[in-house]
Amino acid sequence: MFLTSGICTTSFSQGYQVNFQGQKQQGMASAGTALPQDASTVFFNPGAASFLEKGSIEIAMTPVFGNTLFEEDSTGVTGRTNSPMGKPFSVYALFRNKKVEALSYGIGIYTPFGSTIQYEDGWVGRFALTRLELMSIFVQPTISYQLNDKLGIGAGFVYCIGRVNLQKDIPVIDQNGEYSHAELSASASGMGVNAGVYFKASEKMSFGLTYRSKVTMGVADGTAEFTVPEALAPNFPNGSFSSELPLPQVITLGAAFMASENLSIAADINYIGWSAYDTLAFDYVNNTESLEDTRSARNYENTFAFRLGGQYKVSDLLSVRLGLAYGMTPVQNGYVTPETPDADRISYTGGLSLNLHEHFDIDLSLLYTHVERWDHNLETNLTGKFTTNVVAPGFALRYKF
Repeated sequence: MFLTSGICTTSFSQGYQVNFQGQKQQGMASAGTALPQDASTVFFNPGAASFLEKGSIEIAMTPVFGNTLFEEDSTGVTGRTNSPMGKPFSVYALFRNKKVEALSYGIGIYTPFGSTIQYEDGWVGRFALTRLELMSIFVQPTISYQLNDKLGIGAGFVYCIGRVNLQKDIPVIDQNGEYSHAELSASASGMGVNAGVYFKASEKMSFGLTYRSKVTMGVADGTAEFTVPEALAPNFPNGSFSSELPLPQVITLGAAFMASENLSIAADINYIGWSAYDTLAFDYVNNTESLEDTRSARNYENTFAFRLGGQYKVSDLLSVRLGLAYGMTPVQNGYVTPETPDADRISYTGGLSLNLHEHFDIDLSLLYTHVERWDHNLETNLTGKFTTNVVAPGFALRYKF
């Protein structure tokens, strides 16, 4: 069977997770569970949102520029990506209840999974993948309540919508010497929850604990299309398929320390439940001897990510940030694919904020990471080294009220 490949991955993220949900936090290596700063706290810790003194609305985007080079072991032949720019975005709104001061409510719209990876024509791994495009959008209405001056709780319902397009060549040549081609496209949806607790131990120290549940993205009526020689068309009938992909649960423990009036330090530990992604299955409506239903092992492992960041208020106009993150890959040896040429990695981040007006802020952030991974894939026998570099500058505009 020719079509065993991942349906939801990126070349630059831990597994297929994208950590671009808040510009201030991105400048601090995405640490922010115990340090509420703006409306993006709706994502980072719903329990802390009620401790913010002002409401705000913000919109942000993080253009992602990533490239991957593959070098095959036996031949030394290389293949590169020519992927388009990634466009993770977020929109947040947070409102304080005028009648019940301890109550806040808000909404987050963000993209924690998704990108496009595309390899150059004719690359050595074209029978594993030529292009993968994923879009997922989470919509999260949220309520946060401050139980007292030290403790807050909050939760949000998550509804996810998305789509995916996967393409690869098939090792069948037509009369012109061109390889056949397969394209799978589908829409998907799922539901989950994001809940958190915030504890302000003192004026200098605070803690946060959050749980973001697994979201199972179900594909009920995808479309499979095949470009093959006319004589083989009955072997590869166009039709529909079903599948599903788990977006893993994430448990985060965070701490923040206000070292001085102007300096804040935040640290987060993420535990990501990647073991939910053990098998990828495709169920085709039209089966033939060449197009059978498949179950492809992925065998992801649960992992940790460690994040440390600092923020310094230079003046009423300017704040600056630095961060460092270490993420463990969930992809075991023998299971690295062109969609997830993933490895343990260190990410370096920085950022700044400009307080332009009583009601307006601008945030900027920058991430850089470099990843190298050698592997022999047990299913496709693709063997060699993947090298990936990523630069991701981000920006946000905020209105405070």
